[in-house]
Amino acid sequence: MNAWAQRIRDGDTRALARAATGIENRDPEALEALRELLPFVGHARIVGITGPPGAGKSTLVDGLVTAIRRQAKTAAVLAVDPSSRATGGAILGDRIRMQQHHADPGTFIRSMATRGKGGGLARATADLVRLMDAAGRDYVIIETVGAGQDEIDIAELAQVTVVMLVPGMGDDVQAIKAGIMEVADIFVINKSDEPGADRVEHELKAAMSLGDGPQPAIVRTVATEGTGVPELLAEIDRPLTVGQALSPANPRKQGIVAIDHLGVAVKSLAGAIPFYESLGMRVGHRETVTKEKVHVAMLPTGNAGNAPRIELLEPASEDSPISGFLEKRGPGLHHIALRVPDLGTAVDRLRASGARLLNEPRTGAGGLLYVFVHPASTGGVLLELIQEST
Repeated sequence: MNAWAQRIRDGDTRALARAATGIENRDPEALEALRELLPFVGHARIVGITGPPGAGKSTLVDGLVTAIRRQAKTAAVLAVDPSSRATGGAILGDRIRMQQHHADPGTFIRSMATRGKGGGLARATADLVRLMDAAGRDYVIIETVGAGQDEIDIAELAQVTVVMLVPGMGDDVQAIKAGIMEVADIFVINKSDEPGADRVEHELKAAMSLGDGPQPAIVRTVATEGTGVPELLAEIDRPLTVGQALSPANPRKQGIVAIDHLGVAVKSLAGAIPFYESLGMRVGHRETVTKEKVHVAMLPTGNAGNAPRIELLEPASEDSPISGFLEKRGPGLHHIALRVPDLGTAVDRLRASGARLLNEPRTGAGGLLYVFVHPASTGGVLLELIQEST
């Protein structure tokens, strides 16, 4: 592990802040530090807070952090704000609203500019979530912009998605149900001391009655007073909550599992690549993965950034696993790789089901976190699961 990554693991807040800035700016050294830290991802509870403007998201997040710190646990807050047209930075600066936590080493608060990205998140949000997780934070709370019904990207990133509503919305509850209403694991009715809170709850229950599967919890809060916040934190911590988010009855929360690549064992990259080039394919990436003792060439099958690829694998030494595969079976399909939105959750579910894993999650080609699953558990093919990149 390089020195920068080690300082972050040791709790150096300044190193963490510098890495966050570097990752937002796509600085190569910061991205390398993040790659070094990826094996430590999987500790934090990832919580998304979304909802329409004026619902009180920042005040609620502030209260959640207070409740978390009372339990002697640590938190990181990623508050996504609109971008300033002048500077490109975060225009609202949610850190200003959370000054009571400014000097607390157990709380890390970061405002992020959307930089033109839609969906309620910034482009680097997912990477910063992994950074905070790997830094050892117990909770990572993501507060979205507050743009309205199209803020559904958070559902693919958070383990628990909290959708906030307030009295006075009336028929708006029905109007937005096709957007953020469908990504909720927990509904919060904030400002519940105001007239109309009962109606909001009635509208929510009516909307949820039309769906199948587990129903999201409903929690009433008055965030400005801290009322209901401990109950919300208890709901966030409840193991059913995350299970609901990943249940087969709620497939939207499983994210998109897609084929990342097909791994093909070859005796020589130089001998194999010309065939694929004759089909119009081109090598998009080459590297040597020292831990696996293999030379790798990646050939995309299309122009899209997430298009499946052919991964050619040439042994880098006689004791390479690919050497053993070639000796035993000859050149051919070595494995199938699937891209998953949350590798840590996928691994936990596989272990719970009794699947046989061949390694702990670790960094492989392209700096991505991966794990192999034994063919005995998959129906006869070696399966690689890869953490989706951002």
